[in-house]
Amino acid sequence: MLNLAAYLFVHIDDPHALAARLHESAQAADLKGTILVAGEGINLFLAGPEQALHGFVDGLRADPRLAALKPRYSPSGSVPFARLKVKVKPEIISFRRPQATPLAQGERAPAVDPATVARWLAQGGRDDAGRPVVMLDTRNAQEVAYGTFEGALTLPITKFTELPQALAPHREALAEATVVSFCTGGIRCEKAALWMRQDGMDNVLQLEGGILGWFEQVGGQGYDGRCFVFDERVAVDPELRPLVDEEIREEMLAQVTGTV
Repeated sequence: MLNLAAYLFVHIDDPHALAARLHESAQAADLKGTILVAGEGINLFLAGPEQALHGFVDGLRADPRLAALKPRYSPSGSVPFARLKVKVKPEIISFRRPQATPLAQGERAPAVDPATVARWLAQGGRDDAGRPVVMLDTRNAQEVAYGTFEGALTLPITKFTELPQALAPHREALAEATVVSFCTGGIRCEKAALWMRQDGMDNVLQLEGGILGWFEQVGGQGYDGRCFVFDERVAVDPELRPLVDEEIREEMLAQVTGTV
């Protein structure tokens, strides 16, 4: 079985119509997972037979609005979702700051690729201009407990909307650093980076592809532990192998489900 995580910020004038079409296509392909559709784009966590999943993605990209979608794939022995859910939401990830989207700004926050960040970390945690590099985890505390970048700044939050308040005490200390925001697949660190830059922190970059992109391109270098994922695999290691822990699965999924 193959798993997909993907998102795309793009204007969707008819989110209910798109959601209905995607539900029909995913159901026909026997896929399970979650599809979120909003006026600002789509966010997907899906799994199913490899050929069927790739066919579904090809169908997505046939829509000119979704042609730029960049999925992250990982294998598993079974489908880690119980059913298919397709929902229309106000945002594809709740942050409640309407200007923190590339659609409102006309462009994304500046991004940095995993290979460049790996080089910075390997050369003593300094960027090419000699500024200290701070890895900023934009995920919640439950996710961080499974793993994060070595020496990363983590915040005591239970949901993404709490990030601005939790970050406030650290802003002065971050002023002279190059801050690299990261999350699981890129969506939260993209919104966070945009908000921070709008709020006067022009030294913030987003990690392209998030932790899953890091695992694909760099492996486990500079990362301690696993990455929590929002399905029955619970977490994956740098080789994208799932963690199997039946005792904690139900509790942890219940704690974080409302943050997706």
